[in-house]
Amino acid sequence: MSGLRTIVVGDIHGCYDELTELLDKITFGADDRVVAVGDLVVKGEQSREVLDLFIDDARFSSVLGNHDRAVMRRWQNPSAPLKESQQKCYAELTSGGPRYFSYLSSLPPYIDLGSHLVVHAGVRPGVALAEQSEDDLLELRTLGGERTSRDGVPWYGQYRGDKTVLFGHWPAASPRRGPRALGLDTGCVYGFELTACVVETGELFNVRARRAYATPNR
Repeated sequence: MSGLRTIVVGDIHGCYDELTELLDKITFGADDRVVAVGDLVVKGEQSREVLDLFIDDARFSSVLGNHDRAVMRRWQNPSAPLKESQQKCYAELTSGGPRYFSYLSSLPPYIDLGSHLVVHAGVRPGVALAEQSEDDLLELRTLGGERTSRDGVPWYGQYRGDKTVLFGHWPAASPRRGPRALGLDTGCVYGFELTACVVETGELFNVRARRAYATPNR
């Protein structure tokens, strides 16, 4: 396909080899761009390689993910809590100096593509984009008292906004689908697949993980 394509990629989590294989499969070109749904780092083994690619190549951009935010906050505040996998990633990135944390600090909570909106986790139905909380954008799964709960009514089943939302955060064996939303986290870091959507055509591409790098919570 000629002309610019916008390729939105699901949660990478340091799976650099799978990312490059996926882009080869898509025939990623000089006029294309990649937008990631966040969680570039943590759990996988090549977080630095992923960040180097996104920092050094202007064709790559990303929204902020909850794991990205966690390691960034530790850099900003040494007493900020980290999970074990986040602590391991933080130590890895620290050896590279402020370059990586400065980049993570620059990531926005959403990227508006016009017809599509890229967020890490979710958009609360009926709430204007400017009024969405960062915690919802980075952590929302279900509607109710606890935004991070996997039990309850998924937000994407109720969302019917003007823009199609492309999101990650909540891994599934195949892309999660709502009336106006598409989930692209297909659990690469857990040994499943890395998935991307070409915005202009709606095509989905995926590659298998080379192995499982982490164990899912559920």
